[in-house]
Amino acid sequence: MAILESAGFEVLPGRREVAGWTQAEIIEALQGCSAVIAGAEPYPRSVLESLPNLRVIARTGVGFDSIDIPACDELGIVVCTTPGVNHESVAEHALALLLGVGRGFPALDQRVRQGDWKRVYLPRVAGSTLGIVGLGRIGKALASRAVGIGMTVIASEPFPDEDFCRQRNIELVEIDDLLRRSDFVSLHNPLTPETQHFMNADRFARMKQGSVLINTSRGGLVDEQALIAALRSGRLRGAGLDVFEVEPLPMDSPLLGMSNVLLCGHIAGNDLEARHDSQTMAAECIVALRNGEWPAHAVQNLPGATDWSW
Repeated sequence: MAILESAGFEVLPGRREVAGWTQAEIIEALQGCSAVIAGAEPYPRSVLESLPNLRVIARTGVGFDSIDIPACDELGIVVCTTPGVNHESVAEHALALLLGVGRGFPALDQRVRQGDWKRVYLPRVAGSTLGIVGLGRIGKALASRAVGIGMTVIASEPFPDEDFCRQRNIELVEIDDLLRRSDFVSLHNPLTPETQHFMNADRFARMKQGSVLINTSRGGLVDEQALIAALRSGRLRGAGLDVFEVEPLPMDSPLLGMSNVLLCGHIAGNDLEARHDSQTMAAECIVALRNGEWPAHAVQNLPGATDWSW
């Protein structure tokens, strides 16, 4: 707020208690606004066309699938993200979910609360194989941690950092091989029309019997009905999910009643350091654009734009 206010902006606090913004709420909150520091709330064409003053959407994070990019291009709205500030947080969160499910949570916690001290023996995480789908900043941060606790790491990545993989003894494989061999599969690929339901019934059937799925990327990567079926059948031993197809997760979702599934509310990138750094970068991008600069490292649309102005 200090960065924006010192640049002459009037900063509205926003309704931070809202968990899942509706389109009507977004339109009402942003009337008259020139820029918004955005979270994961949706910005479809209908919302964008209702905000004639909007010039910049600065998204705190790296994903922007909830924003209608072609509509922003047409309307001259710049979309920025904050790359390089939350990958450590997401990697820690993914590892926490992996270790939690790997060691039998939340079932163990629930049993103690019910007075049931049943002993359960599960495979050790160290020595098991982690398959990482997408070896970008977040995938690499997770890989380093997994190697550090004694896991074997394999990865599927179309544009790999060969030096990174060689230094950490990470084998690059095709997706089918990764699913067949991995005890844990962690998703770190972007959500695009091509990756919608990337994990579907067919791919769940190809996963190693008794393996675990971790998703801290985007809910749309997973066909939740197919995931639920794989969990119920025992094909999967468990899942750790931070993101969902519909957010907030509907209260009638079968996932809520499964003791082998750890759930979080799209918070993987939200440690204190990432929040500070992402909000700072978002504010700096807004100020730079207002001053006629073009923060190319953060802008995600308007390719080749040379005549954009505030």
